[in-house]
Amino acid sequence: MGFAIAKIFIAAGIISLSSYLSGKLPHVAGFIVALPLTTLLALLFSYAEYQSPETSIAFARNVFMAIPASLLFFVPFLLAGLLHLSFWQCYISGLGMLTLGYFGYQYLAGLLS
Repeated sequence: MGFAIAKIFIAAGIISLSSYLSGKLPHVAGFIVALPLTTLLALLFSYAEYQSPETSIAFARNVFMAIPASLLFFVPFLLAGLLHLSFWQCYISGLGMLTLGYFGYQYLAGLLS
């Protein structure tokens, strides 16, 4: 139980720090969020909890394959100026593109497993 609570506080701390920095130093916050901190922590926590190198390696491979699909979320934000999109239009469109990316990822993961 203590390990689960520690994981929550570590993850919440990183998210809170990034959110705080986004208003003061957006370039630093963007870099922190772009780092694979979540992946680093999740891999470490997973291995510490299950002690299975095979599972951790499979987990990391799946994260690697999912990254391009997850980047689709940001495409509307990149095109916001060109297409005159509001934040909410970008956000909702990004969620739609992320959904499509997820199905593409599932298909690709099925082919490679």
